[in-house]
Amino acid sequence: MPIELPDLPYPRTALEPHITAATLDLHHGVHHRAYVDAARRLLEGSGLEELALEDIVRRARGRLFEQAAQAWNHAFHWTCLSPRGGGEPGGRLGDLLARRYGDFPRFRDEFAHAALGLAGSGWAWLVQHPDGSPGIVVTHGASTPLTGAGTPLLACDLWEHAYYLDRQDARDRYLEAFWNVVDWEAAGKRLR
Repeated sequence: MPIELPDLPYPRTALEPHITAATLDLHHGVHHRAYVDAARRLLEGSGLEELALEDIVRRARGRLFEQAAQAWNHAFHWTCLSPRGGGEPGGRLGDLLARRYGDFPRFRDEFAHAALGLAGSGWAWLVQHPDGSPGIVVTHGASTPLTGAGTPLLACDLWEHAYYLDRQDARDRYLEAFWNVVDWEAAGKRLR
């Protein structure tokens, strides 16, 4: 079956105090699992059963798309976080962000502004456009840049289940915590 719940790439307590084990238990163990289970049920008889999850997301429509995209978005999101994360990106990614945004604090401010501007649930992404430049994309619901021309480099989950236990309705405080666990090395390796 092409849709599986991946293990977290770190222990459930590894992101504390920024993201608690209780939040990861709910976010990964309940919500992500529910998306995977629903996508697997909807996949039966769709004609897409033999495809990889990324290809299912690119070709599916309706409820199957929503559930498969959420399964993919979440699996990607876990790889964007690390207990050794935080700081500023270096190397080529750092250079690209400095060239596009002026400096890292300005990039962070623009990312936060876009994320806080989303009404409702969704995702904030750092993507690499086909011309090689970085960009910030905010998607609503299950939408994902995986279905577009850009390459996803980094994802920040903006659904309440990502932060409610730790931060209640304070999405801004969640974003501050997010920067402490961002895996810039992983994001840099995704550059084309």
